[in-house]
Amino acid sequence: MPPINAESLYQALLAQIRQAYGADLPALAGIHSGGAWLAERLARDLGAPAYGVVNVALHRDDYAKKGLHSQASPTQLPFAVEGESILLVDDVLYTGRTIRAAVNELYDYGRPGRIDLAVLIDRGGRELPIGARFVGQAIELDGSQTLVLEQDPAGQFSFRLEASHA
Repeated sequence: MPPINAESLYQALLAQIRQAYGADLPALAGIHSGGAWLAERLARDLGAPAYGVVNVALHRDDYAKKGLHSQASPTQLPFAVEGESILLVDDVLYTGRTIRAAVNELYDYGRPGRIDLAVLIDRGGRELPIGARFVGQAIELDGSQTLVLEQDPAGQFSFRLEASHA
């Protein structure tokens, strides 16, 4: 597989979001950790006043197997969820289970008026009927591979491909 240019995908995602919302931005919420990095940068580039971070650990259907990630901080939302339009952001959409967990976590804070999803990569392999409104790129990877988003000290994104730990 040729290298994936995460910065180009970010720019494509940013352009899609700008075109769809204009100045009427929804609240931004990124899924810990890659989605939170993306939400932080989107907030800056779109001029959003703030962004939230969603921790999905307690809503994962594999929580008993994986346990609570030691570096995950609690969900932090600087906006009221009730009735709010929210753009949920993540780095890679795969089975849909992380997104389901994030939506469940958001509902713990209220009933959003609307939730849209933005991802850098849609890698297929869905196990739940979940799709993203905004996608940087759709690719196909087999189940033995995992894409890991990385962020350098200057805030630039890149992807690393590694073997899955399944």
